[in-house]
Amino acid sequence: MEFDHIGIITDEKKPGEVFVEATRVWVTNLKDHPFRVEWLRLEPDSPVTGPLREMPHIAFRVDSEEAIREAGKGMKVLLEPFDAGFALAGFYQTDDGAVVEFVMYKDGPSPWD
Repeated sequence: MEFDHIGIITDEKKPGEVFVEATRVWVTNLKDHPFRVEWLRLEPDSPVTGPLREMPHIAFRVDSEEAIREAGKGMKVLLEPFDAGFALAGFYQTDDGAVVEFVMYKDGPSPWD
């Protein structure tokens, strides 16, 4: 697993954001940010709740859906692994409250290509 990005919640529209239907969240391309920040803007009817809706998260890249589940073992599940279109992602919370994402990018073009 390797560091991938930091995700920060915002209520401001950001340039180049794309919509993830599964979570009803607008996200920016972390590769466009010099510090790998992914901005997330949630629609009012987004099913994302709790710490994931209110706190930043740190993300780590893994190589399979099984690795997402394995990396999250022992942590509180905030959002089961889901298909974001360009990636599979699962969100968890550590015992001390940190929000962690484990992500596996799919082969092929991303929404920003």
